[in-house]
Formats: sequence, structure tokens, C-alpha cells
Amino acid sequence: MSVLKVTGLTKNFGGLSAVSNVNMEIEQGELIGLIGPNGAGKTTLFNLLTGVYEPSEGTIELNVDGKMISIEGKKPYVISTLGVSRTFQNIRLFKELTVLDNVRIGMHQSVKTSVIGSILRTPGFYREEKMLEEKAYELLKIVHLDEHAEDLAKNLPYGKQRRLEIARALATNPKILFLDEPAAGMNPQETAELTELIHELKEHFHLTIILIEHDMSLVMSICERIYVLDYGRLIAKGNPQQIKSNKRVIEAYLGEDASC
Repeated sequence: MSVLKVTGLTKNFGGLSAVSNVNMEIEQGELIGLIGPNGAGKTTLFNLLTGVYEPSEGTIELNVDGKMISIEGKKPYVISTLGVSRTFQNIRLFKELTVLDNVRIGMHQSVKTSVIGSILRTPGFYREEKMLEEKAYELLKIVHLDEHAEDLAKNLPYGKQRRLEIARALATNPKILFLDEPAAGMNPQETAELTELIHELKEHFHLTIILIEHDMSLVMSICERIYVLDYGRLIAKGNPQQIKSNKRVIEAYLGEDASC
């Protein structure tokens, strides 16, 4: 079953076409890689799919309760409520808040207590706060950060800050999780741990995951299918073996000695 379908997606900035006529169809539960040289349009494509940018042309359809609906032009917070969440290339945490509070913030859209109930601190308010705290703590356990729950986010090592950002994205209960260069800046051990974590999250939450990544060993080992962008155009798609042997991809990105 398709969870996301992109048709003729284009984004122009003045005379520059950052994304041009991209077509994609993602199935439920897939782990998809999006690769390409710097400036190929990968993050722009993510921004289009998550509502940060509005397309110049084309359609984006999301499966919501078994029905494909158009989401292009919708605000990011609306798309988030429909089951789409993401991380960013540059970590965006509330660094002066605790690790636990960073995750709790990600749950704001699921809060049901009214404004009046929050002001008056009703029993229902306290019950919901306790439930959200327990859920946030469970997410931290899943990403192996529970022992840091009361630490300030800014005091976490870089790799753990990446994990925290993923936990906060999971707090919105997504069906599709977009990861923008999750291994950027990580050492080999951190990258190996992240690879294992992504596998665990996919299985535990039955997620569809789409990731941008320059670490080809990670991409080739973890992704079931890969899309390749170059100058904003989709130049190839297929499984890792097909991508590694695609001459156009080798010329544009992997290099003649590609063997990862």
C-alpha cells in the first residue's frame, strides 16, 4: 500500500529549478534512501514533502486512513498531524531544556486538556501530564537516553543529541519519518549504533523511513530502495545493488571506484 506518492514535483527559486519533475511512490514500511551530490536538491525535496516549501508544480499525496489526499501547500503543523515527522540537517533542540522536556514538547499536538483546564490545573490536566511524561520516558528508553532524562540537552554528546532529535520526532506518532543526514558528524561507532537504532525503530513502530545520507556504507546496508537526485532531477531509483552498478549514478556521485 502506498503511503506517499509524488508526481511531477517541482520547486523553482527565481530562474533556478532546485527540484524538477520528481516522481516517487513509497510503500508502507519501506526504508528509503535519498542520495546525491551536495546541492542536488535533497533537503529541498524534504522541505517540500514536509510543508516547509510550497511546490511550484506537481502533487504530493499522503495516505490518510486508507485514502490518498493532497498535502501540497499545507502548513508543516497540519502535515505533522497527518502522520509526518522529520529531523533536520542541523540539530534543532531546545538546548536549555531537559532531555525529557524536549521530547514532551514533541507531544504538544496530542494534548487534549483545554486552556481553562490547564490554567485551573484540573485533575484531568495532571493525569494527562503524567501520561505524557511516562510516554516521553518510554521513548527515551527506546533510543537509549533514559539515563539522561533530567540532563540539559546541551550537555549531551553530539551523537546523543542526534538520538534526542529522533525521539522528539517520534513523539508526534508519525507514520512516515524523514531523517535529514542523521549520521552527519558522527564517528564510526556512533554511525554503527545509529544504523542499529534505525532498524529497531522501523520494526518497533512499523514506520516508513526516508533518509538523506552521505555515508554510503550506511545507505547501502540499511535501505531497501534508493532514489538518486542530481541537479534537482531524479536520475535513478532501485535497490542498493542496482544503484551501485548504475553508470549514471557512478558518474554523478559514487565515483568510478564505488564498491561500498
